[in-house]
This record gives sequence, structure tokens and C-alpha cells, in this order.
Amino acid sequence: MMHVPFKQVDVFTSVPYKGNPVAVVLCAGDMTADQMQQIANWTNLSETTFVVPTTDSRADYRVRIFTPGSELPFAGHPTVGTAHALLEAGYIDGKAGTLVQECDQGLVTLTLGRMPEGERCISFDLPEPAITPLDGDRVAELEAALGVEVVREFNPCLIDVGPRWITAQLPSAEAVLSDRPDFTRMKSLNVEDKATGVVIFGEHAQDSQIRIEVRAFAPAVGVIEDPVCGSGNGCVAAFIRHTGQAALFGSEYTASQGAVLGRAGIVRHTIADDRIQVGGAAVTCIDGRLTF
Repeated sequence: MMHVPFKQVDVFTSVPYKGNPVAVVLCAGDMTADQMQQIANWTNLSETTFVVPTTDSRADYRVRIFTPGSELPFAGHPTVGTAHALLEAGYIDGKAGTLVQECDQGLVTLTLGRMPEGERCISFDLPEPAITPLDGDRVAELEAALGVEVVREFNPCLIDVGPRWITAQLPSAEAVLSDRPDFTRMKSLNVEDKATGVVIFGEHAQDSQIRIEVRAFAPAVGVIEDPVCGSGNGCVAAFIRHTGQAALFGSEYTASQGAVLGRAGIVRHTIADDRIQVGGAAVTCIDGRLTF
């Protein structure tokens, strides 16, 4: 029997028990993939990460990311949460202001900064998105699954950043918050499209400090609604850039997600021609050891 350090971190919040939790297993190099999958199924969180030895000398650390049912090449809130856990435990230092994470998607650059309130902000560079607009029939199927009309002026897209999110804009933040999807229908749609799930967003009032509201659904991978989704938020930013709306929303803006679930996550977006960054704060809620 072995014991390894373990943390559970709430991501995209500085308030414990808000945001989106991720389980982080440190020093997991002796675990098999089957053991990792079993632990991820046991934690029953949307993702559990396992820190293992690097295979690329340019990386500060390497992580494997599991949902309760499968392994992912990349995911957003686990990236932020794992970096937070490693920094807090002293396994890596952030003195240079940047980190490089190795995962199955490749190398991901992270930038360390500060939130407006002073908490540390960890931002990741979104992997290069591959964007495929949905045809008319698929948009109609999407609307039927969501139970609401999308903004057809900006055609919904399947955006691949490792996770594959069908991304759609709704008329307002209120429309996002009030949406009640048909998850059986959505699951079938996602399986057909080999998509991780569906992410929707809508605009808050112009005078609001929060620019957009986001929700993410992934019933096909066992996550009915992800409280605060980093890769989904990244796909929203990619969608905004792709549809020519960056000037409207701004090169830097803040999104909220998780209100429907009582999780109150805050996500910072930065959009440039050559990269998209997604970031936020994180806070540890469990600090101990895991036995296996």
C-alpha cells in the first residue's frame, strides 16, 4: 500500500466551495492508467488529474487528466487547478512568471498574474482551435436539444481544442441562465458529432462588470453540467474571435459561470490574433494523502 499527496482545488474562484472542483494527485508516476481511471471514477468530479514525470525537457511538469469515464488530452480548469496545487506544495516555483505544462495535447504555456482583488491568477494559452461551422440541420438539432433559439447571425460551431465543444451564442445572459436543455437529446447529438458537449453564452447588460454568462453541458461524457469550464470558456473566446465580435466584447473581458449550480465562477478571457488566454483564481479545499 502506498500514500501520495492529494489536493482538491476549487478553480475560477477564491472562495472555498465555489467555482469548479478538481482532484489533483501529486507524485502519481507509479500509478497505472487503470488505477488513475478508478480513482477518477471514485472522486466523481468532472476531472481528476495525475502529476507524472515529464517526457519533454521544456516542461515544468506533466499531467494526465481523467473524467469519471475516460482520459482527456487537455482540459481547462484541471490545468489551472493542477498548477495551483503544484505551486502551493512547492513542487514548482512561479518566479519566472510562466510555466509549461505537458499533457497529451502537447505543451501548454501558463502565465501567472493577479486578479483585480489581488489573488493569484493562473492563465493558460488555449491550444490552437479547429473550428467547423454546423450546417443548418445540425443547428436545428442543437436548438431542439437546448429548447431555445440560438443567434443564427453567428452560426454555431464545433470547436476542437482537445475537448470538442459545440459552441453557440444565445440572445442574452438571461436566456443562458433560464435554459433547460433536453439532455437525452443532447447526448445523442454529441455522440453523433463526437463532441465533448455543448457550451452556450450570452451577453450581460453593457454596464455590467461581467461581460458574458456561460454554461457548459457534457452528458455524453457523464457530466450533465460542468460548473465552470475552462476549455468551454476558451471555445467561447475562439467563437467570438472567429465571428468577428472581438471589438464588441473587448480584447479582455470577464465571464461568469456556475450561477445555476450555486458555484459563482469567474473567468478572465484575453483575445489576441495569435493566442487566446483563459484564467482565474483557485483555492485548496482538501489537502491530504491518497492511499492506493
